[in-house]
Amino acid sequence: MKRTQTLLATVVAASLSAAAHSQAPTTSQGNGPAKNVVLVHGAFADGSGWRGVYDELTRRGYRVTIVQNPLTSLDDDVAATRRALDRQDGPTILVGHSWGGTVITEAGVHANVAGLVYVSALIPDAGESSAQQYEGFAATPEFVIDTHEDGFGSLSLAHFQSGFAHDVSNADAAFMRDSQVPISMSVFGTKLTNAAWRAKPSWAVIATEDKAFDQAMLVHMAERVGARITKVAASHAVFMTQPTVVADTIDRAAREAIATSRRQ
Repeated sequence: MKRTQTLLATVVAASLSAAAHSQAPTTSQGNGPAKNVVLVHGAFADGSGWRGVYDELTRRGYRVTIVQNPLTSLDDDVAATRRALDRQDGPTILVGHSWGGTVITEAGVHANVAGLVYVSALIPDAGESSAQQYEGFAATPEFVIDTHEDGFGSLSLAHFQSGFAHDVSNADAAFMRDSQVPISMSVFGTKLTNAAWRAKPSWAVIATEDKAFDQAMLVHMAERVGARITKVAASHAVFMTQPTVVADTIDRAAREAIATSRRQ
């Protein structure tokens, strides 16, 4: 019996040691192109919207991880993203859509991140909130958020397709509308501690038919961080409707990020 207990203790100890090792952040960046991509969705959506981009990137040989943000707080979404980054085995391109841009700006200081890609996304600075990015820019009347008594918000059912995804079929828009994930509205007032774009190279995809953000606001944010900008005719759901354009930008970032970092 003692021998069995000793053997069991040895196995458990070895398992815990292996688990701890596998969960430790990988910090080796290497000198080659980034082969890992982590995709971060925004508000009112979930990770499944990245399927087209995922298919494009995996076809090109990338290892792709999709974060499922709880959308309950900035800290919670950053924690979910960091868990995904911890699992990467080297240089990684971190990609965020919409609210996901705020998340990657905070989480992107992770050692595995070689570059950032903002897809029609918010790009605050350290000490700023997402809400501050809207100041001084035109309103977007078709993008209507209904705030509920519990402090969470969801897009208006009546305005969902016109405000979020006018370039998808009626059937797809209805499914997206009815499966949307509410977000805690308090996240937009949370100020960031870090701004990863100050140390990491950035790229941006701007949807020219985006009804969630004023075009001038998207351009201002991308230019402020020195992002290499690609524009494409698409709705705010550009991460779903233009997967090839988005994947092309991520591919470019993966090939250029390490060289850019070495020059800085």
